[in-house]
Amino acid sequence: MSSTATEDLGKLILRLALGILILLHGLGKLGGGVGWITGMLQTHGIPGFVAYGVYIGEVLAPVLLVLGLWTRVAGLIVAVNMLFAFGLVHSADALALGNSGGWALELQGMYFFSGIAVALLGAGAYSLGGRNGRYN
Repeated sequence: MSSTATEDLGKLILRLALGILILLHGLGKLGGGVGWITGMLQTHGIPGFVAYGVYIGEVLAPVLLVLGLWTRVAGLIVAVNMLFAFGLVHSADALALGNSGGWALELQGMYFFSGIAVALLGAGAYSLGGRNGRYN
């Protein structure tokens, strides 16, 4: 395999892993609603309707990542979604260690940094947008 092919395969694996794992969170919110997020936002002085943005960050953007369309934007959306999660839900654990000694927010951190990596790398050739596609 050429280095370009392995790089494209690596991008595909990163996109699929991030997209599928975040999408599972989004599907849970589709089933259970975002009422609890609305209340949390309002306690921070943010209008409740902003809670529906979670569907963009956890449903739409992951689907785009999996398909390889508008991948860089989708990666940034996931990263911004995780910043909201850090600020609204997990701020108390920002400097905490978990029971096993790792960062308490390592999953959220992995999602955040993976989103940034996808935004920087793009989708690669194994995507609907193509390596240099118009929609990538």
